[in-house]
Amino acid sequence: MALWDWTLKAYDRPGVAEACLKAQDGHGLNTSLLLWAAWADPDDAALAQAVEIGKAWETTVLWPLRHVRRDLKTAMPGVGDQARLDLREDVKAAELRSERVLMESFEALAGQAAGPVDLTLALNRAAQAWRNDAPPKIAIAELAAALA
Repeated sequence: MALWDWTLKAYDRPGVAEACLKAQDGHGLNTSLLLWAAWADPDDAALAQAVEIGKAWETTVLWPLRHVRRDLKTAMPGVGDQARLDLREDVKAAELRSERVLMESFEALAGQAAGPVDLTLALNRAAQAWRNDAPPKIAIAELAAALA
């Protein structure tokens, strides 16, 4: 199964979306990288490449889109609410598409899904590579449990 398809199924599981958001907003992790690591269990070289790609993409594309989407939640003087909310939906679609492009880039590094993966180990390795320090153990444990 392709990474994007796997991700959509995984994201529908109870607790996965919440655990991803906590890892992202609470700990500065890249959820696309985490989900890819759970899917591919990449080697160190692929993981290092993915972190490099992911950080550049996040800075240039994901965060600007995410900030605009979040800012468009709030009413703005002189701008009609429906027009603002319609634009927010367009930005949300672009943000989702940018996450898919990133995950397709990650998938190209690892090829296909790994067999059974030690989720906690794979997620911890990805989190540590992303942060370059100790991963947030509770957040990782929650995501691993939700994905299991």
